[in-house]
Amino acid sequence: MSAIVLETHCPNLKLRHRGKVRDVYEDGDRLLIAATDRISAFDVVMPNGIPDKGKMLTSISAFWFDRMDGVVPHHLISTNADDFPQNAQPYRDQLEGRTMLVRKTNRIDVECVVRGYITGSAWSEYRKQGTVCGEKLPAGLRESEKFPTPLFTPATKADEGHDENISIDTMRELVGDDLTDELIEASVTLYERGAAFARERGILIADTKFEFGLVDGEIMLIDEILTPDSSRFWPLDEYEVGRSQRSFDKQFVRDYLNTLDWNKQPPGPELPTEVVEGTARRYREAYELLIG
Repeated sequence: MSAIVLETHCPNLKLRHRGKVRDVYEDGDRLLIAATDRISAFDVVMPNGIPDKGKMLTSISAFWFDRMDGVVPHHLISTNADDFPQNAQPYRDQLEGRTMLVRKTNRIDVECVVRGYITGSAWSEYRKQGTVCGEKLPAGLRESEKFPTPLFTPATKADEGHDENISIDTMRELVGDDLTDELIEASVTLYERGAAFARERGILIADTKFEFGLVDGEIMLIDEILTPDSSRFWPLDEYEVGRSQRSFDKQFVRDYLNTLDWNKQPPGPELPTEVVEGTARRYREAYELLIG
């Protein structure tokens, strides 16, 4: 295990944005996206990180970008530090293994969420109202049950605070009919292909979110893809309808935080060693199942 990296410090590079997990640097018409070991839950960044998390996220994203080539164009250029710009080379020790060199796009400010199984907030809403993200669903669904077909449930993209679920009609008002249809088709196709492959490796992808940008009017898949941070991963051999599932993602952290008297507002509480180690173990298990 390498040292935990909570922030990258690259003064020769122009810092564009420091997000919940990623530090993004400018390089002309390209970006360097460094995945740190920070972890967020309930949209709050915890004060301590998860060992090797950023490296695993970067490797998993690069793996999927390669496998999904041909479904929709993506922004990844390289994860090889030799390909990074000259002014990034002094910071190789910070960037290597956790950084993607990508094309710059005009980000579409809608998160494209695809749900294959009813769980989490979707299950909570369904139990109360019989809906998921406002869409009426058949009665009698059980927790963790697979939907007959994946549900597309968009959300607004927020740099700070909580993303908010919106209807597909609202999405059409925001980005137009043609782009909405294109994004739905791309998102569901990506999910179905990824879920089918992951199932062969012993993982059920319960739900996930994709982000897209535009380059010369063409959509491009950006950010991360089908990682334990952007998705809910379940072990196939333990799956059972009618209950919550053990997961390979940061649900372990959320479950711990739900035992605390914490109002889910910053600052986040320090995670104990057993939660950090347990979370790292789950990320690594997902990484090894997918990539080997």
